Amino acid sequence: MKVGIAMFVTGYTINMVTLARKAESLGFESLWVPEHPIIPVHMTTPFSGGGPLPEQYKHLLDPFTGLAAAAGATEKLILGTGICLVPERNALITAKEVATLDVVSGGRFEFGIGAGWLREESDIFAVDFPRRWTQTKEHIMAMKALWSGEEVEFHGKYVDFPKLWCSPRPLQKPHPPILIAGELERSASRVVEYGDGWFPRARNLGPAELESGRKKIESLYREAGRDTAGFTVSLFGAPAEKDSNRAYADAGADRAIHILPPEEEDKILPMLEQMAAELL
Repeated sequence: MKVGIAMFVTGYTINMVTLARKAESLGFESLWVPEHPIIPVHMTTPFSGGGPLPEQYKHLLDPFTGLAAAAGATEKLILGTGICLVPERNALITAKEVATLDVVSGGRFEFGIGAGWLREESDIFAVDFPRRWTQTKEHIMAMKALWSGEEVEFHGKYVDFPKLWCSPRPLQKPHPPILIAGELERSASRVVEYGDGWFPRARNLGPAELESGRKKIESLYREAGRDTAGFTVSLFGAPAEKDSNRAYADAGADRAIHILPPEEEDKILPMLEQMAAELL
């Protein structure tokens, strides 16, 4: 099983370039960063992880800019969004950023996506919050059109544009893998309809649930006439334990992503070395 790391990189944590170089040198397969472009001062939505909202959510680097810096500092490391809040973004700009990052990284980008949980944040970006996954799907379908043709037009409820050029297209064909967040029920159909992989969180998913989820999605793939060969499961927030990794691998996880705390270089580098010694 592939082993990656994720981190809430901010202006006060370890530098993105230093983190990426160290991760690659130690043998980690991938680096993942989340997205929250802004955090409202006044909010009533409970934090999805329970308790108060962690401070680092207020200070995140833009994922595409940060990953572009990591791309220039590495050669093999897979670079991913974990996750990109698709409905909060302009689909045309996001399509350009995804394609650009894939090109400058030499085809090393993976597009982890979600619809967001913080309603007050979504409202600032005029997201149709009750239908945010429907909006996400339309954004992704518009991006796929932009990545696949020379002169493209798209007409939907949330994304509407006349015939235009949007180049360069991604280096990976037809586009970087789209990994869809969520713990089943609804996420299964989304993965089959417009995704390439499942991106569940470990905190809500034991090995048995992951195994049954993978089997369900693969069954839906076959019913839809899709080839399961390219389908992957990337477990986000996996416990940093070799036995746990093995159990999830046996259950069907292709990748375990371990979350690092938002700390400075002097704390993160020895933590990475210890994690590599135990897991790789």
